[in-house]
Amino acid sequence: MAGTGDGAATDSFATTPPLPAIPGFVLRHLRMPDDISPMNAIANAVRRSQGDDFYTTVEQMQQFYESPPGSDPARDVAIAEVDGQIVGYGRAAWHEEPDGPRIYEVIPFVDPTVAGEDVFVAMVDALEARLRTIAADHSAGDKLFETFGGDSAPEREALLEGIGYQPIRHGYAMLRSSVDDLPDAPLPAGVEIREVLPEHLPAIWAADQEAFSDAWGFAPATEGDYQRFLTDPVMSDTSLWRVAWDGGEVAGQVRAYINDEENEQLGRKRGYTEHISVRRPWRRRGLARALIAASFPLLRARGMTEAGLGVDTENVSGALSVYEKCGFRPISRSTTYRRPLA
Repeated sequence: MAGTGDGAATDSFATTPPLPAIPGFVLRHLRMPDDISPMNAIANAVRRSQGDDFYTTVEQMQQFYESPPGSDPARDVAIAEVDGQIVGYGRAAWHEEPDGPRIYEVIPFVDPTVAGEDVFVAMVDALEARLRTIAADHSAGDKLFETFGGDSAPEREALLEGIGYQPIRHGYAMLRSSVDDLPDAPLPAGVEIREVLPEHLPAIWAADQEAFSDAWGFAPATEGDYQRFLTDPVMSDTSLWRVAWDGGEVAGQVRAYINDEENEQLGRKRGYTEHISVRRPWRRRGLARALIAASFPLLRARGMTEAGLGVDTENVSGALSVYEKCGFRPISRSTTYRRPLA
């Protein structure tokens, strides 16, 4: 799906207030697929500037923007250009937390090496304006803008706090400097790891959704989310997954993956022990540790020398402590910001 593409007037992304007077600066709608490669390069550059090692391939970005969660890509994506060069992009999205507020996501990626603070602020203003239009059609209730930052980008934090955003939650990127065996990590009695078969995938997905339903900020997944789970070009290699079963039920899982393009770009051999979840009846029994431990030989067999993961620092299941005991250490901190939608 693409923007209107019918000329400058109809292709322009609506802005309130007007754009700053930057020579050659425009905000326009998404043009698929031409915009995807520069968007992906900018996303990876912005993440690196914030100390976030998460890396996406062009193929992943293309797949994601075919059906981004909570967004209409034809109307909710803004592309920032200066003199015809793409210098940033942003996406407006929304979701509703069960028994909680509606969250209106301001998702700006503006390359700090080629665009100034005024471009970043203009992007935030434009996304907020789009979200206000969306929110006007929603029923009354608690409505909040949400965006993100990281400790390695204090200038972004200052800009966000200057327009009223407040930090409310933090996450760590964590690293284990080896994938050597983890001792003392037995599976709980009655639980076994089974090879992942295609017919298992719906149950694995449902178990993961249930396990995260008590997590902060949880929103039910969409059909698009499920399709990405099935087909993501980097994360859907089931030969790296460790899934624990208790009889006919999925008890927990670690869906490890290797991003070969990221490793080539950054000159390392890192695998990720990510998508870690344990359903409530099996918590506090060492299952997460056992599944992480079972993932290390698989990563080692593929030539990996280190493992990474991300965690909400206030995870209700005590995940941070579990990961630290598995040898992971924080290497960067991210921040979630919110402010009331007005």
